[in-house]
Amino acid sequence: MFRTTLRNVTAHKGRLLMTMLAVLLGVAFLSATLVFTDTFAEAYRKSSEQSFAYVDVAIRPGRAPEGGPPGARPALTQDLLHDVARLPEARTVIGSVTGFTAIAGKDGALAGQGWSTRGANYYPGPGGADPRYAVARGRAPQNAGEIMLDARSAERTGYQVGDTVRLSVDGPVLKEKLVGVFTTDDGEVAAGGTLTLFDTATAQRLFAEPGIFSEITAKASPGASQVALRAAVEKVLPEGAVTFTGDSLARDQAVRVEGTINDLRSTLLVFAGIALFVGVFLIANTFTMLTAQRTRELALLRAIGASRRQITRSVLVEALLIGAVAGCAGMVAGIGVAACLRGLIGSFGSGGQVLPDGPLVVSPAAVVVSLAVGVLVTMAAAWPPARRAGRIPPVAAMSAVHAPATSRSLVVRNTVGAILAAAGAATVLAGTGMDFDEGQYVIGLGASTLLTGVFVLTPLLSRPFIAAVTPLLRRMGAPGKLARENALRNPRRTAATASALTIGLAVITGLTVIATSSREATDARATATLSADYVVRMGNYDDLSVQVEDAIKATDRVTGGVTAVSPLREVPARVAGSNMFLTGVDAGVIGDLLRPEFTRGSLSGLGTGGALVDAGTAAEHGWTTGTALPVTFPDGGHGRVTISGVYQDTDLLHGLVIDTHLLDPHLRTRTAGSVLVKTAHGPSRAAKDAIIDALGDSPAILVQSKQDVSTSIAHSITVMLNLLYGLLAMAVIVAVLGVVNTLVMSVVERSAEIGMLRAIGLDRGGVRRMVRLESLVISLFGATLGAGLGVFFGWAGVRLLAADTPAYRLILPWGQIALVLALATVIGVVAAVWPARNAARLDMLTAIQSG
Repeated sequence: MFRTTLRNVTAHKGRLLMTMLAVLLGVAFLSATLVFTDTFAEAYRKSSEQSFAYVDVAIRPGRAPEGGPPGARPALTQDLLHDVARLPEARTVIGSVTGFTAIAGKDGALAGQGWSTRGANYYPGPGGADPRYAVARGRAPQNAGEIMLDARSAERTGYQVGDTVRLSVDGPVLKEKLVGVFTTDDGEVAAGGTLTLFDTATAQRLFAEPGIFSEITAKASPGASQVALRAAVEKVLPEGAVTFTGDSLARDQAVRVEGTINDLRSTLLVFAGIALFVGVFLIANTFTMLTAQRTRELALLRAIGASRRQITRSVLVEALLIGAVAGCAGMVAGIGVAACLRGLIGSFGSGGQVLPDGPLVVSPAAVVVSLAVGVLVTMAAAWPPARRAGRIPPVAAMSAVHAPATSRSLVVRNTVGAILAAAGAATVLAGTGMDFDEGQYVIGLGASTLLTGVFVLTPLLSRPFIAAVTPLLRRMGAPGKLARENALRNPRRTAATASALTIGLAVITGLTVIATSSREATDARATATLSADYVVRMGNYDDLSVQVEDAIKATDRVTGGVTAVSPLREVPARVAGSNMFLTGVDAGVIGDLLRPEFTRGSLSGLGTGGALVDAGTAAEHGWTTGTALPVTFPDGGHGRVTISGVYQDTDLLHGLVIDTHLLDPHLRTRTAGSVLVKTAHGPSRAAKDAIIDALGDSPAILVQSKQDVSTSIAHSITVMLNLLYGLLAMAVIVAVLGVVNTLVMSVVERSAEIGMLRAIGLDRGGVRRMVRLESLVISLFGATLGAGLGVFFGWAGVRLLAADTPAYRLILPWGQIALVLALATVIGVVAAVWPARNAARLDMLTAIQSG
């Protein structure tokens, strides 16, 4: 039997090629995911370990002491650093200050990867060197106006020692002299970010306060453990400061990295699973058709003594061989894809590498899982056809007639399918009424159940669809009528082939509906109440210096264009005993810049000791218009405000809002999350350029009109959607292979029939049209079913999101849905090219004799 199995595999290798390719693609996706994420995790893990090589104990500010001013944190002073340095357990002590620092390249564009563009201080130890940073060229910064740049960023930007570098920390442009270049094993720098070093005094002035550090780290003396050093350090700490050992910091960072990697791995594995799931339909369809075409052969084996188990095992061994070969090839292909993906990532962004250096990691687990999945998926898909093959009676060798499915089996199938579909739809509907954390899993379970039920029902559903397109097929003449009959002849085969396409297109349509609705909702939250012409903010959404406000206000003297400017300050405060953030605005002009949607009250009382509060906060605390609230400001000062309006919160305005004239006297440093600007003649290129010029063309600042904000939101969602489409493309490709495979084997199965049609007058062109139309019917059936399910899933997702964000409403992207159906048409035409060509080239006499 084993020799017979081997002969069958080699005899049908052409027919099995598409099946092997489907398994190969699914396993390649899986293998690439495992290898790439393992490589990504290992590279960042090593970078994290290296980053803490000089740290045995780290001291950081903790929470504000009880009863202190809101937002206040313990200060890490120079005196504390000296106290730690005098401990006998401490060998080396370093004071660190860090913050956002945007570097402009020579072309004026932001260098680095946005959030990873950081600045820090160079802290020379007793020997005059900072052990964290090795000077490669030049020297370390010693005075204000001097910086040192990491070697990777210097190479990317082309800066040399002695050049003047334009940079920004909180908005205003600084022009600093590059006095040195250093090397570092910092993970964020290795990932494509930039690191700029200042002297300690300058860094403290830019990122904290004079004499204050954001972190103090200590290296233990020989013979002292991290635990002993930590115990000694804690004896000299101010109230509220906290300590961490270097080992715990490295572990915590590794856990965070692993969590990020697991999220990435889970996302990619979902799409790999979709591709493999689609492949199951192709594999099952292929073995079903092969079994049907070999009925006489299998029956003859039964007649000469082969048992049912032997027949079943022979089919499963075929699947095992196919799965093993395709799994090995897919694993190798996946390793290649992971290597290419790792290299391609290096070309993103500013031309810098965004993955730390390190070898490609091919773990034994990735190899075993890839091979096991390839084999098990193939064998699982081949199991039902294998069982049916074992049940073929020996008498079937005397006849070419294949017994159709009994009416009882069809009734059972349709009943099970209807129950599953109804249960799945009910579960999805139930999930839409839950909160997001629970509802997303309930909807996912319901969607899976509904898809399974629809797959079971597809033979039943295919008949009304084919009936609906029958008038169009009849207009195609005899080829159209024959295509209809071929699709109806074996509805299970038609349904299984279409189901593979349904999965990919259902997910694509559902994601498109959710993304389109999300884009509209996000845009509404960001811009619906905005009447300002421009929103000015930091590129990393950090706080802007007050100098930015002043510079924008001064532009009206230069251009005569700016008519209203208001900051949006956010500061911590204690309101009626609860910690929350206050938003400060210029009450005199905010009405020209924002149009909040009020449920009660208005803007009128804001400038006379009044306050606005968003509806959610008001409901949570039971506040309404006229409620007087005691306020403790960041400096510990006290005041009282009265609610004069309740509004619907947006991305720009939320929480408790008061006038800056009331807030600013209590701030040591005035900053703003963003600045709203109104111009005399509305948004224009000239007005925007005037604001940008007034800010010194800062690389850290974004000046966005309402349209710019909408465009950036649309772009970010489109990028995400395109990425998901790219991942789903694998499933669609496998589905196309399924259509091709079904048609190729159908042509082989119907060779005698096609030969007879040719003999009675159907020309080669008619045969090609017949196969193409059959492919088109299958593809459109799968696409229509997928689009319908996708719209339902999209509606459920939007309904779930709307529970937390009322701005969400269902937006049906009719253009994209039409594109999905057009894609199905293209798939049907392309998939039929090879089968139609083979059918048209059949020799009439040979084909008739094969029957």
